[in-house]
Amino acid sequence: MKLEAEVISKQIITPSSPTPDHLRHYQFSFLDQISPPVYNPLLLFYEFNAKSQPNITEISNHLKTSLAKVLTLFYPLAGRLNGNQHVDCNDNGIPYLEAQVNCKLSDVLDNPIPGELNKLMPFELDDVANKFALGIQLNIFQCGGFAIAQCLSHKLADGLSYFTFSKTWAATARGEPNIAHPQFISATLFPPKNLSGFDARTGITRNKVTKRFVFSASNIEELRKVQAHKNLTRPSRVEALSCFILSRFMEATKDIGSADKFYRVVHAVNLRPRFDPPLPHHSFGNLYRIAMTAPLQISSCREPYHGIRKVISKIDNEYVRKLQKGDEHLSFIKTQAELFAKGEQVIINFSSYCWFPLYDNDFGWGRPTWVGLPALTFKNIVNFMDTKEGGGIEAYISLEEEVMTRFESDVELLAYVSPSAVLNV
Repeated sequence: MKLEAEVISKQIITPSSPTPDHLRHYQFSFLDQISPPVYNPLLLFYEFNAKSQPNITEISNHLKTSLAKVLTLFYPLAGRLNGNQHVDCNDNGIPYLEAQVNCKLSDVLDNPIPGELNKLMPFELDDVANKFALGIQLNIFQCGGFAIAQCLSHKLADGLSYFTFSKTWAATARGEPNIAHPQFISATLFPPKNLSGFDARTGITRNKVTKRFVFSASNIEELRKVQAHKNLTRPSRVEALSCFILSRFMEATKDIGSADKFYRVVHAVNLRPRFDPPLPHHSFGNLYRIAMTAPLQISSCREPYHGIRKVISKIDNEYVRKLQKGDEHLSFIKTQAELFAKGEQVIINFSSYCWFPLYDNDFGWGRPTWVGLPALTFKNIVNFMDTKEGGGIEAYISLEEEVMTRFESDVELLAYVSPSAVLNV
């Protein structure tokens, strides 16, 4: 039976206190402007516990009340996107949907399929015309379990900002007394630019499939040992897994297109700790950039992850100062977008949510049973998330169908992949 979610109610949640007049215009930063007009998704799954949870009506009412309070702190989220320039912080509110799901929570956890999980989201993730900054959907399973689905526009927030919002919402729901307020300083740090000739939508496609691969702590440790032996330096968990996935991706694509094609590895990097002094972690916005390797070829690349640690290390305070000027970086990303569109190089993007406090989303009824993602909006994307226990990593990998067919049947890949059921993680 296919997963289906029928929306049974929809309402708009507005901030519990009005936004002051002087905060009614939220300016995009340069980094917001060049971020893609898609939604960052998050799915929080909770098992039903009759001893510690109220009924679903009380749960929903409590979520709505606490959401109204937290929207007062994150006031741009209750406004409307206005082109690629700013948010009208008009307190018009965000959609809050309730949906009935046609299965038990355990049916999803036994074999999570990212493409099916999109049915639990309040928005299409690639709806570039949507002016809502945030949407919430409470999904109610037949067993009484539920999932809180969140969509937050990437035009306003990177991953850390998104997770900070969710964690703050949960803390508000629990009645925590001391909650850090977000700092909206990104446009001051990175003033907006004239982006004529640049299209932030480049790369958005539905010609792809997303699948979830689970790697246990012991298998990741084995990969670290193998790569440490090759390189004489011990890689991190994310470095080791990125290297391994890249090698299997190159193997899966070597016979597609030109035999002499170039590959580039891209890793998202949080800029907050790269400032001097560092920015607070609750600084809100798209405060990240990418580290990109020099072009690689299979024929000349013995170690596919060559140079990425060195490239990341170059994103320092000096890099940030140059980025604040903006012009040089805008020229660079325009060139890369043109090369991507022409197919002259193959780019694979890695983002890591490891060590982010995803399982701290306790709204008063305990930590999530599982935190997951639906299918992603781009191809050649890899997102890493920690497993709830045990030190493993879940990799959400988005590839074109032909490439995925080759990739997921790769014998060397399968030797390191663990069972996909959440209860086995």
